[in-house]
Amino acid sequence: MTTEEAAPHDLESAVAVVGMSGRFPGAPDLDTYWANLRDGVCSLTGFTEKELLADGADAAELSNPAYVSAQGRLPEADRFEADLFGFNRTEAAALDPQHRVLLETAWSALEDAGYAPLAAPSRTGVYVGGSPTEHALAAGTDPALAASIGALQVRILTDREFLAPWISYRLGLDGPSMTVQTACSTSLTAVHLAVQALLLGECDTALAGGVAIGSVRKQGYVHYQGGIFSPDGRCRPFDEKAAGTVPGSGVGVLVLRRLEDALADGDPVRAVIRGSAVTNDGAGKVGFTAPGVDQQSAAITEAWAAAGLEPAAAQYVEAHGTGTELGDRIELEAASAAFAGGAAIGFGSVKSNIGHADAAAGAAALIKTILMLEHATLVPTVDVTSPVAALHESPLRLVTEAEEWPRRADLPRLAGVTSVGIGGTNVHVVVQEAPERRTPVSTAAHPVVLPLSARTESQLAALADRLATRLREPDAPSLADVAHTLRTGRVGMPVRAYVVAGTAAEAADKLTASAGGRRDTATAPDGEAWLRGEEVTWPALGGDVRRVQLPTYPFAGESYGALTLRRPVAQEPQELQDLQESQEAAPDATAPTPDNELEAAVTALVIEALDLNGAADLARTYFEAGGDSLTAVHLAGRLRDELGIDVPIQLFLEPVTLKDMTMSICEMKRSGAADGALDALLSEFEAES
Repeated sequence: MTTEEAAPHDLESAVAVVGMSGRFPGAPDLDTYWANLRDGVCSLTGFTEKELLADGADAAELSNPAYVSAQGRLPEADRFEADLFGFNRTEAAALDPQHRVLLETAWSALEDAGYAPLAAPSRTGVYVGGSPTEHALAAGTDPALAASIGALQVRILTDREFLAPWISYRLGLDGPSMTVQTACSTSLTAVHLAVQALLLGECDTALAGGVAIGSVRKQGYVHYQGGIFSPDGRCRPFDEKAAGTVPGSGVGVLVLRRLEDALADGDPVRAVIRGSAVTNDGAGKVGFTAPGVDQQSAAITEAWAAAGLEPAAAQYVEAHGTGTELGDRIELEAASAAFAGGAAIGFGSVKSNIGHADAAAGAAALIKTILMLEHATLVPTVDVTSPVAALHESPLRLVTEAEEWPRRADLPRLAGVTSVGIGGTNVHVVVQEAPERRTPVSTAAHPVVLPLSARTESQLAALADRLATRLREPDAPSLADVAHTLRTGRVGMPVRAYVVAGTAAEAADKLTASAGGRRDTATAPDGEAWLRGEEVTWPALGGDVRRVQLPTYPFAGESYGALTLRRPVAQEPQELQDLQESQEAAPDATAPTPDNELEAAVTALVIEALDLNGAADLARTYFEAGGDSLTAVHLAGRLRDELGIDVPIQLFLEPVTLKDMTMSICEMKRSGAADGALDALLSEFEAES
């Protein structure tokens, strides 16, 4: 096949990866992730007994000789910038950490693509999945939490079924929104579905990926002979000493668009997906959890056929590679058959670096492969000393040291990524390096305004500092492209700054000064309007400008903790402690309640349900205070269960202050009115849903 035949601009069925973001063990961002991969870093963490006990581990379990104190952990997974996404403190504490981290990663992925997260292209779809979590299990079995915020609210805030809808709702995305679940192959399956949706015209932009944060605690696992977990806390895919995998956490989201659209709109294309396929092993395997050879091979050959290429054209294959004896043997047999005819095709697995990230594993593998394509470098599978003998008879070779990814005269760089799920869902994706972008003709430098914003002064300083670093790099984008991306690809926030510069070097120096608290002495009318918080219609930059990759928003949310099944009291999220304490301290609905105590109890419930600052906020109406149907159900339920008051839905709809509403509720208690009102409220809510 010639270069022209493989040229991506001729491919109507190609999909561009225009943005991506992720957090993995040892890597809070993709720059660090790449550095760790390139340098062969194993980011699996071992814990001391003291650390494990402090995070709620069972002392008896730790004494088990088979207990392995290792994990691919995602630090600070309990932190969340709740206000940015419209969650109050009570909701944020109940919201599963998996949801929190995925929301922030989706935001960053859109920014990486040069699109403002709250003004993404129309018809943007969401295809994501997640793992089971300790937080969701604990929440679902906590009657006090259900009594505090309502069982429906608990489910909506914790169930992985709502991972995609929360992203669509909070970011205003109106394309298809699907939570995908195929066990370990979830996130790569989500990518396949997003690609198909784009090619079928169901959406024009798509977010795809997955998240796995089983627990925010430091924890290990018990190794069982013949089980899937490693006896020593290390994962050695395709090594003679491979004996199992290590549980890991992670999150990865990619932004996809049809290649033709991405090139026409000046998007920063990071890689091209040429083809993908999904199969299932069916009954053709020894057991439900076991993998199968034939359908793994079929997924590979079908994906390359969809790409219009032979599998032998691959230069590298990112394997599922769990490091288990059965899984590795079957995957190597399947891949060797599918890639027969190729020679010395690189082979590896990111699980040796970060462990098995479950529902996020495929995204971790795909992002790794795209980073290798961008840097023209193959990275090592770590902790491997003796590759399995079967590789000697295979077209595949295990990459154990970083090496240059050579360019070919007749074909672009090409790779395959495989993901396999318990239950038999196999996925393979064919990835090609991004087409070269023509360097725009240089024009005379003229000063441009670079606007920045954040929610706090410290975040603004961090953003300015990161942007300065980017502009000092040898491959820094043009200043016009930077200005275009900052003006159109970021959400305007309350704390603002700007610099005026004519060159990247000048801009970098001024941004560094801005990060240190020194304002640019040069001023511009548009910039001053920006500082005042006005909507600015920026003047045309001239020439051919396009979106470029720039540092994304530096999240700095506080810890909202997580519900766990075993934890010290001190580890419990304060907001959830407060909810449970208020539930325990609630007045007895059957006991006589003096008027002043009744008013105080109703007021307290209203303030808590709406997350108000205090009694002064009672001068607002229910909807002015942020009330909605779900909160109405929750509040009405607590009024009934704790104070024995049934409230009609009309009360929440009336344009009266919360103070007047509170007094009306108290009068209902005294008069015994409105029996059965909660049933009416629930019926009304269901009709609206």
